[in-house]
Amino acid sequence: FRSLSGPLPFLIIKKNMLSCEDVGDIEDCVSQETPLTSKRPTKDKVLPKALRRKTTEAEAPPTADSFIPGTQSVYIKTWGCSHNNSDGEYMAGLLATSGYSITESPLDADLWLLNSCTVKGPSEDSLKNSIRKGRELQKHIVVAGCVPQGQQDHRDLEGLSVVGVQQIDRVSEVVEETLKGHTVRLFGQKRINGKRQGGAPLDLPKIRKNPLVEIISINTGCLNHCTYCKTKHARGDLASYPPPEIVSRAQQAFGEGVVELWLTSEDLGAYGRDIGTSLPELLWQLAEVVPEGCMVRLGMTNPPYILEHLTEIAKILAHPRFYSFLHVPVQCGSDVVLKDMKRDYVVSDFKHVVDYVRKHVPGVTIATDIICGFPTETEEDFEGSLELVRDYHFPSLFINQFYPRPGTPAAHMKNRVPTQVVKERSRRMSQLFQSYHPYDHKLGETQRVLITERSHDGVHLVGHNKFYDQVLVPAEEGLMGRTVEVKITATGKHYLVGERLSHSAVGLTTRPRPAPKGAVSGSVRCGPVTECGATHGRQGSSQTKKDRRTVLTTDAFIVFVALSVGCMGLWLRYNYGAF
Repeated sequence: FRSLSGPLPFLIIKKNMLSCEDVGDIEDCVSQETPLTSKRPTKDKVLPKALRRKTTEAEAPPTADSFIPGTQSVYIKTWGCSHNNSDGEYMAGLLATSGYSITESPLDADLWLLNSCTVKGPSEDSLKNSIRKGRELQKHIVVAGCVPQGQQDHRDLEGLSVVGVQQIDRVSEVVEETLKGHTVRLFGQKRINGKRQGGAPLDLPKIRKNPLVEIISINTGCLNHCTYCKTKHARGDLASYPPPEIVSRAQQAFGEGVVELWLTSEDLGAYGRDIGTSLPELLWQLAEVVPEGCMVRLGMTNPPYILEHLTEIAKILAHPRFYSFLHVPVQCGSDVVLKDMKRDYVVSDFKHVVDYVRKHVPGVTIATDIICGFPTETEEDFEGSLELVRDYHFPSLFINQFYPRPGTPAAHMKNRVPTQVVKERSRRMSQLFQSYHPYDHKLGETQRVLITERSHDGVHLVGHNKFYDQVLVPAEEGLMGRTVEVKITATGKHYLVGERLSHSAVGLTTRPRPAPKGAVSGSVRCGPVTECGATHGRQGSSQTKKDRRTVLTTDAFIVFVALSVGCMGLWLRYNYGAF
């Protein structure tokens, strides 16, 4: 037995790591040039205590010989879109299932899992700051998400383990090897019979950030080639999940107490084009399994791929189980700039989508995006964007300054708009957006609101009405996950305030109780509210994880003692003829 107080093995990290595209075992991903040193140093190489070697910033913390997988704690930080958040929930569930404790405290964690976003410069800068901080604290670090997948030679990832967006189902293996002191780079595509798949299976365990909300990525990648977008480099071309897999996942989520389903992807409207189906076909199948009291929200769709489905999409948005909400990014009000962006539509196409849906779904909420300061945007082009917002008064508008993303065609365009002009245009667009109040006409209305969150102010609950407007309701016990009837008493720029009209929630009371916060999806089996207690099922709570950790540590100690006693018996028998 090697003493834990003796010399510890280290893995020296080299610059040229092994990038794994298709491996069977995670060990195949460990750098082959730098084997573990298992021999004890000779006496002349032992340093005096006064000359103890300093630990450099980039150096990983030492790993002991008696490493027990699944007994460490992991801190997970996610940036970006709902697709990325879904990936983060899956990775949390997989790690918890493997025994790791998921902690919200970065200081207490043994390892940081940083789930990155590459859409904008600020989110990538935040990732860099987190990496630097983790190294200063000598934390083991694994980077996931679009940054490593889109730029595998990123200099800030040197010496760190990374896991690609289609390999999240193997995150436990990557974490285990990283905690052992190895550096792993796991990329590659999921393929069946040579055909690219949407990614990791949808039936994996997950820990939902909000136990009432399930996020399902129905497809990954897209059919576009936008000149400013870096996400394409990470997510690739369109790959859709089969409808039965999506419907099955939705049914499982509703059975675990979920009341709100978000369908997400890089482009929802393009769903199914690669597998011979379409978005409306999928949505009608989902409509059959959504229980009373539950709602579905559609994610972002680009104009080109929703145009041919407008009639069916309007019918679906009017369905009582679907929010009357549609997110269609226009990006610019100029056809010239849209062509330079390679958006594959013109402004009139976007207007047709908005006009048709507003006509056939009264009250529908249309959200859109505007990019200010694209390299070829003139003042006249920008005025076109302002005019579009003036005409439609979008209640939800995402205003973005142009950020040149490395490796994209837009980053190499000449005669870029000066930074101060980009900021000035962004300010003017924000002023226009703040100048109108889209909810004032709803004052005094009676609405049904599905409650799913607690407000940061501590005195309100947060819900959404049929049009996915955010409604604040005074907090009361027992309303989470329920639909309530309210009267709108006040309005703000981004929200409504409602007063509850009845002391009983609307809808069925036999919905399954939501899983406890931190519970692993698939491990909590609850019946109706009247039958399901808070202690049912295996929970992913801190106490449960601590108990699991204690059991594993105790088992290891028992094995150690048993082996020690056995060796002592053999030694006594050999020397004294005992036993």
